[in-house]
Amino acid sequence: MNISTFLMGMSVCFSLILAIGAQNAFVLKQGLKQQFVFIVCLICALSDAVLITGGVFGFGKLISQFPLIITIAKYAGALFLIVYGARSFIAAYQSNQSLMAQGEDVGNLKQVIAMCLAFTWLNPHVYLDTVILLGTIASQVTDKLAFALGAILSSFIFFFSLGYGARVLQPLFAKPLSWKILDILIGVVMWGIAASLLLAN
Repeated sequence: MNISTFLMGMSVCFSLILAIGAQNAFVLKQGLKQQFVFIVCLICALSDAVLITGGVFGFGKLISQFPLIITIAKYAGALFLIVYGARSFIAAYQSNQSLMAQGEDVGNLKQVIAMCLAFTWLNPHVYLDTVILLGTIASQVTDKLAFALGAILSSFIFFFSLGYGARVLQPLFAKPLSWKILDILIGVVMWGIAASLLLAN
């Protein structure tokens, strides 16, 4: 395996998923609340692995030939983000929660899984960045397997670090005000991304 190509895959993937987005904000919040952190990180990383593999080994060409896939994801994703953003604003206004690891309501696993999948698969940027962009870069290298493995490993490291690393911030989120600020920021991020999707040509 070509190590330099492997490292290239890691660095390219990491640079794409590092920016704060809807999916990352959701993983961070689940990590802070310690609710189904492992399954959320695993779904995000495995979904990325599927998309990366498809992009590196040719699925990007199919997406570019059928732009309707991206269009559907664009409007469905925008609607989802608007609704979730509204929920975050309502939570910031109504709730007075603080971070309590013991005795905390862990919520519904099916709902968390459904939301995690929606954040991942209804995001058109996933198809544009992870599939088409990564696929285009991978087409320039000879060892595509090494590139794909590097990108996949980078995704696993990032999501599990984000999910479990959120615990470092727990003392801060023992204060209800911190949750209100986080909910407002998440709402702004969700609505901002939704607006960018709807306003994009």
